[in-house]
Amino acid sequence: MDRGINTRCLHLEETEGKTDNYGSLSFPIYQTATYAHPGVGRSTGYDYSRLQNPTRAHLEKIVAGLEYGTDAFALSTGMAAITLLFELFKPGDHIISEADLYGGSIRLFEHVSKKNGYEFTFLNCSESDIEAAVKPNTKAIYIETPTNPMMNVSDITHISEIAKKHDLLLIVDNTFLSPYFQNPLKLGADVVIHSGTKFLGGHNDTLAGFIVTNRDDISEKLRFLIKTTGAGLAAFDSWLLIRGIKTLGLRMEKAQKNAQVLAEWLGKQKYVKEVFYPGLPTHPGHEIIKKQARGFGSMITFNVDTQEHALKILEEVRMIKYAESLGGTETLITYPTTQTHADVPEEVRLKNGITPCTLRLSTGIEDVEDLVAELERVFLTLI
Repeated sequence: MDRGINTRCLHLEETEGKTDNYGSLSFPIYQTATYAHPGVGRSTGYDYSRLQNPTRAHLEKIVAGLEYGTDAFALSTGMAAITLLFELFKPGDHIISEADLYGGSIRLFEHVSKKNGYEFTFLNCSESDIEAAVKPNTKAIYIETPTNPMMNVSDITHISEIAKKHDLLLIVDNTFLSPYFQNPLKLGADVVIHSGTKFLGGHNDTLAGFIVTNRDDISEKLRFLIKTTGAGLAAFDSWLLIRGIKTLGLRMEKAQKNAQVLAEWLGKQKYVKEVFYPGLPTHPGHEIIKKQARGFGSMITFNVDTQEHALKILEEVRMIKYAESLGGTETLITYPTTQTHADVPEEVRLKNGITPCTLRLSTGIEDVEDLVAELERVFLTLI
C-alpha cells in the first residue's frame, strides 16, 4: 500500500521495527571523512564521504521515496545538482529548454554549458510547439513548472510523450511545488531537479540540491559522476534537510492557504496590474495544474503599475523580508530584475514578461491576517 506523503516524510519502511543507532529518533550526523575497513577487500558499505555518507544516504532514500524515484542524489546546492546532471551530455548535444527559468539556470546554460559545446533552444514550453524544435542532435527537454518567476504551467504528460517519441530525456525542475504537490516522474519525466534550499529544507538555513530518477541507467552514470566531481551534500546539511522534510506537508499546506488569500487580495488593489498565481481560476495554466498536481503552491508573482511603486514596496516591507530566496517559513519578497534574474539580458527578461514593475512573493506560514495587514500598510504608502 502506498503510504501518505506526510508519513513518508517521517518514516522509511525499511527501518521500521529496528532500533539501530541506539534507538535514536533523530537520525545521526555521521561527521566523518573516511571509514575503517574490517579487512582487505571488505567494506562496511562506506569508504569515503565524497562517495557515500550514512546521513546523506538516509536523506537520499527519503527524497527518492517522496518523488517515486529509484535513486536520489543530494548535492551542495540546486545549481550543483543541475551542473552534475549536465555532465550526462557531451559537446554538440542540443537541449530544448524553458525560456522562463530561474536566472541561475540561465546563467549556467549561457556561460558554462554553451562554452562546453552544448546547444540550446529556449521556448515558452507552456505555449510553443516543442516538437518542432527537435533536431537530430537533441538529447533532452528541460522545464520548470510552474516557471520562475512568471508562473507558466507546462503539461508534463504531454511533453513526456514528445520526449519518448524522440528518445529524449525529460528533466523537470520541481522546486516550486515540491514532491508534496507534484511528482513529475509519475507523469512521465525521467529526471527531477530540486533546489533543496527551498521547500524541502524549508527554514532558510542551509543550501542543498537534489537529482531524482527512476531509471537505472541514469542512476548508474550519476553515481559515478557524483563521486568523481565531488559536490555531494555534507553530513550536517543532510541532517538539516532530514529535519526540514519532516514538516514539509504542514508547511506546504499552510503556505498555500496564505498564498491563495494574498493572491486574491493583490488582485483587488488598484496599483496591481497583474497577478500570476496558478490557484486563480483566471490563470491560463489553472486547469493543467489541477490535472497534474495536488496543489498550487505558495509562489506569487505580480506586476504593479510603475517601477517607482515596485521599489517603494521593497523599501517599506518590514515583517515580510526583502530577500532573494523562497520556500522557507518566512514570507519573502524579491525583485527579479536586480536579484534572481540580474544576469539575464534585459531583452530576454522583457520577452519573458519580467519588467521593472515585477515582484515575486514567496508566502510563508505566518498568520495570514498579519501578512494582509503588512501589505495593507505598505500599499497605503503608495501615492
